Amino acid sequence: MKNIFEALRESHDKQRRLLAELTDTHGDTDKREGLYAAVKAELAHHAAAEERHFYVPLMEHDQTQEKARHSVAEHHEIDELIETLDATDYSSPGWLVSAKQLEHLVTHHLDEEEQEVFQQAGKVLGADAKTDLAAAYDRMMEDQRAD
Repeated sequence: MKNIFEALRESHDKQRRLLAELTDTHGDTDKREGLYAAVKAELAHHAAAEERHFYVPLMEHDQTQEKARHSVAEHHEIDELIETLDATDYSSPGWLVSAKQLEHLVTHHLDEEEQEVFQQAGKVLGADAKTDLAAAYDRMMEDQRAD
């Protein structure tokens, strides 16, 4: 059985790969548009499922509440940067600047989760919770991707 950390890391790896490809694109191209759509979808689906099936349970524990709130706040910063990108023309030089900012912000967020939050969460979540949360997270990700 997969645990919640393995489930989250699958999406984290996909986000890193998509963002690296996105920041390697140039101008108003179908490739940039397609990758940006994929990045936006993955970030939105992951944030929604992660908040429900990882951060909500962590907020119930004193030791992980602050980290959980911090991570959710970072999801909102990521959303704001996406709004900036949505409002910027693909061919504008500012678009790539914002895309690289997004890559930096998301990568920092994922690294912090994997290096700090996962360790703390491992101490407060029992073995059953870790696998149950993974199953619920994966189900929600599949449902969102299917929509």
